[in-house]
Amino acid sequence: MSNKLIQVFFSRRMTVAFVMGFASGLPLLLTITVLQAWMREEGVDLGVIGLFALVGLPYTVKFLWAPFLDRFTISVLGRRRGWLMLFQLLLALAIAGLGFTDPGQSPMLVAFAAFLVTFFSASQDIVVDAYRREDLADEELGLGSSLYVNGYRVGMLLASGGGLIMADFISFSQVYLIMALCMIPGIVTTYLTPEPEAVPGTPQSMKEAVINPLVEYFSRSGALWMLAFILFYKIGDTMASAMTTPFYLDIGFTKTEIGTVVKLFGFWATIAGGLAGGMIMLRLGINRSLWIFGVLQAISTAGFAVLASAGAHISLLAAVIAFENLTGGMGTAAYVAFMASITNKKFTATQYALLSSLMGVPRVFAAAPTGFFVKELGWFSFFIACTLIAIPGMLLLFKFAPWNGKKAR
Repeated sequence: MSNKLIQVFFSRRMTVAFVMGFASGLPLLLTITVLQAWMREEGVDLGVIGLFALVGLPYTVKFLWAPFLDRFTISVLGRRRGWLMLFQLLLALAIAGLGFTDPGQSPMLVAFAAFLVTFFSASQDIVVDAYRREDLADEELGLGSSLYVNGYRVGMLLASGGGLIMADFISFSQVYLIMALCMIPGIVTTYLTPEPEAVPGTPQSMKEAVINPLVEYFSRSGALWMLAFILFYKIGDTMASAMTTPFYLDIGFTKTEIGTVVKLFGFWATIAGGLAGGMIMLRLGINRSLWIFGVLQAISTAGFAVLASAGAHISLLAAVIAFENLTGGMGTAAYVAFMASITNKKFTATQYALLSSLMGVPRVFAAAPTGFFVKELGWFSFFIACTLIAIPGMLLLFKFAPWNGKKAR
């Protein structure tokens, strides 16, 4: 690793990207995995537990209030840091407040508290994404995005794995209080880090904040095709991932093997992939990285087809998982960096919120019918189909990220 790369890797900007990723990832599973465990322990009906997925709605519609955050400055800390400090403080209070509810006696109150957590969390995400885009230089977006993604995963691991382990020894109320305190590093970082330099032409009215980002984006050549690329680049990877747990069980792996190899080992492989992807992007740029990582993602999906043919061999499972998570981490880092690179700094919060909301569409709609595909095709053919469905997204790279292009715009 060169001295320049080391300096960039350990710079203030990269540290902030990682810590902000941690602060964004921490709340996500507190209203899903951990809350579901708490509610089940309290005897809440499974149907009610399932309905609690609706409290995650703010994550998918956060673009609705993003223009408001682009338009107004509420604090001497600045446009980005002011909103960020407010939402982080409110989020910490909401997490602690959720811990003081009683799922067995007051499920509606629990739902309201959980909704506050997701709303403040989604609002924090809007500002964190905007801050990262404005704080990092274009050539740093790849590495910065990979550190953000890895921080996000560490936050999720602490909340879900750490939260559930702690709940075996202390009450869930105490777990949520501890998780609220885990927001402190993000709050301190927000206070200490500088406000990004304002770009001329930022919105001066709500009309400008709502209309101008859309006009600016859709005035670009091939704007709709760019949205198609965001939809299709990781669609094969997403569809394959949606059915992996039933797949492992069907071909004969035990739950212990799945938990050990897939979840624990896979987590560290993904972290390594994100870091490697970030450093590669720093050297090769976002465009070339999208090509390389896209091909590797498709190959890793085909690895599941190999596993389907070979059967339950633990060493092959470890190899497939290591490669899939490594390349998946690389692809996600490049994908997030690309989305940041195509936003206009005048309207960062609004445009990135729109793009990141679109990014979640395949996770819901493309993953939904995968079970029916497996029933019709079988596991081997299903994973081959997931490999081939990545081709349209790769072909769109010719237009939006040419190998020798200087900028992904």
